[in-house]
Amino acid sequence: MAPPRSYSRTKRDAKAAETRERLLQAALALLRGPENEGFSLDAVATAAGVTRLTVYNQFGSRNGLLEAAFDALAVAGGMNDLASAMAIADPQGGLARLVMVFCGFWSSDDALAGLYAAAAIDKELANSLAARNERRRKALTVLVRRQGGRDEQCQRDVVDTLFALTSYAMFQMLNSTERNPDAICAMIQPLCEHVLAGK
Repeated sequence: MAPPRSYSRTKRDAKAAETRERLLQAALALLRGPENEGFSLDAVATAAGVTRLTVYNQFGSRNGLLEAAFDALAVAGGMNDLASAMAIADPQGGLARLVMVFCGFWSSDDALAGLYAAAAIDKELANSLAARNERRRKALTVLVRRQGGRDEQCQRDVVDTLFALTSYAMFQMLNSTERNPDAICAMIQPLCEHVLAGK
């Protein structure tokens, strides 16, 4: 009987991390493409030069892969800066910073358009993105409550309006005319400020 091979756990972990990163990059490249209708575990496996089983072992499902891609986009797109926005005591200042963070994120990678397009035909992914967007709603709720001076229904109305103004859909509508992200942010910030102030 041959002795068991000795594999270094560190090397295995490094190889798995490298494979995962390669798969994520392949997925993002496909999502950036003009037509991501062919996005599948098979397509990602082919693009990364691995088997479909390898993709499945890393992410569990197509949706798991898409969620991991969204997480990677969030980190690269500066979503970690949201904490600094929420740390600003002044609700107007916090909201202005939140708008900057989201405009930066929405403009950070063309793969976001692919994710949202995939969500249009994938209910599970749509639900996942909706849950992520609810985090934005919660942050806005904190800022509106911090502003004060409104009853519960009015607070909900303000949050809903701010939620719409800071959405990916709103950003894309304004982006369709070739404005740069800073110009879009400069348009959205005063609108949000007026809504929060009740003007």
